[in-house]
This record gives sequence, C-alpha cells and structure tokens, in this order.
Amino acid sequence: MRVSGGIRFLPLYGQSGSGKSSAALELATHLPELKVAHLSRDAIEDASVLRTEVEAALINSREGLVAVVDQYEEAAAERAAIPTSFVEKLALLDRGELRSKRILFIWLTTSRHFQQQLASATSRNRRILLDETYELKGPEKTEWPGIIQETFQFHNNGQDLADYEVLEQDLEDINQCSATLGSSIEQVGERLFKYTSDLHDLSQYLVVMLWPVTDGLRITRIQQFTDPHQGYKVDWSAWFRQLNADDQKQLPLREYNRARLYFDLRLVPVAAADLHKLCLDLDDIEYKIANTYVDRFKSTHFFSVVNNSWKPEVNAPLRERESRRADEARAWYETVTSDPTKLGRRIARVLTELGLTAKHEQTLSSTHGKVRADVFIERRCELKPKVIVELKAFSAENTMPSTICSQVQTTLRRHAQFAGFLQRQ
Repeated sequence: MRVSGGIRFLPLYGQSGSGKSSAALELATHLPELKVAHLSRDAIEDASVLRTEVEAALINSREGLVAVVDQYEEAAAERAAIPTSFVEKLALLDRGELRSKRILFIWLTTSRHFQQQLASATSRNRRILLDETYELKGPEKTEWPGIIQETFQFHNNGQDLADYEVLEQDLEDINQCSATLGSSIEQVGERLFKYTSDLHDLSQYLVVMLWPVTDGLRITRIQQFTDPHQGYKVDWSAWFRQLNADDQKQLPLREYNRARLYFDLRLVPVAAADLHKLCLDLDDIEYKIANTYVDRFKSTHFFSVVNNSWKPEVNAPLRERESRRADEARAWYETVTSDPTKLGRRIARVLTELGLTAKHEQTLSSTHGKVRADVFIERRCELKPKVIVELKAFSAENTMPSTICSQVQTTLRRHAQFAGFLQRQ
C-alpha cells in the first residue's frame, strides 16, 4: 500500500472474545503514523456518509487510515445484502480521488460464513481484497492468567485478584472451560460481581508480623513480600511466587488467602535502632525508659499501623540510614534474638506508655481454636479494634526470603485454623 496506495479490504474472522476489536483499535498505538477510525452505522449504509467520515479521518492521518467495522452484520436486518452493498461502496471510493490514499477497511466478524460472503463480494474488485480467510485467534491459553491479572490490576490501582478471592488456580480452571480470552475475562467479571464477602466486617482482628531489621538488604527482603504504600499489607502474589512448585499445588491456598484477607495480615519491618534504647536491660521490668526514645518509636511505621494512623502520603517506605546509632543497634540486636518473649514484654510496655492498651503473651480463643499473641493491643476504633502482634525476632543472617516466606505461611496457617477456615491436624 505504501508503494501503490489505494484501498484494501480485510474480512477478519475471530471467535467472540478473541481480541479482534482490541487488536484493530490498538493498531495506532503500535503504529502511531496510522489513524484508526471506527465507522458508524450510517457510514456502512450510506456511501456519502462513508466518504465524509473517511475524508474527515484522513485529515489527521500522516501515513494512512485503518477504518474498522465491528460486527455490524449482527444487528442488521438485510444481512444477506450487506457484503455486496458495502464492497460496491469501497469500489466507488477506490475509483475516485481516494485511490491515491492508503486506506485499509477491516470488517470484524464472528461468522466464518459471513467472512466468506464478504470475500466473495470482491470477485469483480479482487485487487482490494487482502486475504479471504484471515483469522485472529488471540494469545495462547498459557498467557491468559497473566493478561487477566494485569488487566485487573491496571483498572484497580494495582490490586491483585487474590484480594477478591480469585486465585491463579481459579483463573486456570476458568480458562480451561473458556474458548477465548474474552469469555474468560467475562467469567472472572461475573465472579467479582458476586463477591460480597463480609470478611472485613466480621473480623475484629488485625494481625501484624513485626520483623526487626538491621540494614537495607533486610528491609528490601521484607518489603518484597508486602505493599509498603498500603501499610505493609502482605502481597499475595509475591508470597506465592516464593513457594516451591509442590507447595503451590499442595498447600490449602484458598484458606490461607481467606485468612490473609480476614485478618488484614501485615508484615511490618522495624529498624533495630528504633528498638535498641527502648529494650536495654530486658530483665528489669521497671527499667526507666527515656521519653526521647519513646517519642521516636511513636514515629515508626509499626506504631502508625497499630495505632490506625497510617497515611501513605506521609509514611514513606522504610529506608536504611547509616549512622553510629544504627551500627550500635545492629550489634545489640544480635544479642537479644534468642529471647523474643522479653522483647515482646518491653514493646507492650512502650505501646502502653504511648496510650494504647497493650499486653504481652496473651492467649486468644475462638470457637475453632486458640492463638498466641506476642503482643495484644486493644484500640479505640470500629474497624479491627483488636491487634495481634507476632514478633519475628530473627537474626540478620536468618532474615532470608525463604525464612520470611515460611514465617508468613506459619502465620497464615495458624490464623486460618483460628478462624475455622482450616481444620487442625
């Protein structure tokens, strides 16, 4: 077409949901020199309207025009007469002033028979026909789950489908029963529409895994399992990717995901430097803590989360700050990881001094079982008034992705059993 110009016609067949419309209308994104226009119903029925719309579209086109007809025949009364009538209109344009222009007309259809009728209608104008059996099948099925996830995240501020109880296995099951990507997306949409889970309303508990960190590497490892901007909520996809293939198939993932949503599970890093001066002489229950260190702890991300004062525009993700204070805290922290109970007791005391009702080593009961909170907080808010803090006081060398993944799994299992989502074994 670049060499000789002229009008070309492509009847394009594809099953409903295979991506015909998306592919045609996105051509201009990948070939910005082209103009893509969607032809109106009047343009298909009236030659003068067709010419007007085409000429108007050509004004803003540097290299050519793609004019799209999207399954017009499905709503037309005289379907049998459409192919001949439309091709004659194209032939008139091709014999007129527009012959020197580069214009590709694409007719999208879900009927193989109608595609053949369109192609046959060009028997006296064979020059304009590009291909009489062109078919668009869309992406391979193996790509569908990723495409559906990305599409959902793009339109929902980066949220995962797992946040709405649709897991990767669900997508695979849906895809197996779907003929096209579009029908899979439609079924996922129907499942989301039915999502009326009241988990967030039922649960009184917020579960926070508190993980002390000593340097930037450990901060990064913790953050890769979370969404820091949402108060360090556990990122299901990031955690799932860390599992080995057997665990991905064998673990009760649906129950774990429900527990993650039900308890709004957080994995929050806290700098060892923010604990150091608060947690000296842990054996002394009456140890005097300077107000300066208590006030500094008040500015930690952990306190913002448990105090229900987290604001993403204020609380930037935790970053390493090299200083003598940090070096001293790093050396101190390695001496206390063997006795996390005393750390929890001191943290509960500090939280109490900051105005929260906090107790250490509390056993909580439900009709389905019991769970132990290293620190238990009761706060004055309607949403999640009770906070279970699990202290993950691991040494820096043991703050590895595999360890973090394992600890998240342990917490998910423990609380899935506590809520009754999972039977105890």
